[in-house]
Amino acid sequence: MPTDRAALVAGSIRLASGVSFLVDPLRANRLWGEPDDPGPSARLLLRSMGYRDALIGGLLLAAALRGDDTRGWFLASGGADAADLLGGMSVHHDLKRGQQVIGLGGAVVGIGVGLWGALRGRPRSDV
Repeated sequence: MPTDRAALVAGSIRLASGVSFLVDPLRANRLWGEPDDPGPSARLLLRSMGYRDALIGGLLLAAALRGDDTRGWFLASGGADAADLLGGMSVHHDLKRGQQVIGLGGAVVGIGVGLWGALRGRPRSDV
């Protein structure tokens, strides 16, 4: 049963990001470029994003640890980032430059990683 190291890394990062948004959404949001408290509605959405990212990251990590095919979880991860990018594009002009680069750029990187992970072949066994 081969270990998918890429899935271990990607799942761990997404899980950690999700947990950070659950534990302290305002601090996590500052890391993504928002220096101010965005208000209660946005904090709700930040926590929702945290649950989503923790779930997808945890399931990607679990699949990697079990030696299961991780391509579907990579696709789910990239799809979550695609949804973030699509939503972010509607407010792109209202974002500060740092938020555009970090938030939207992070989504683009996440989509790329998700597509790469979903389209690659299964990791070979170390036989």
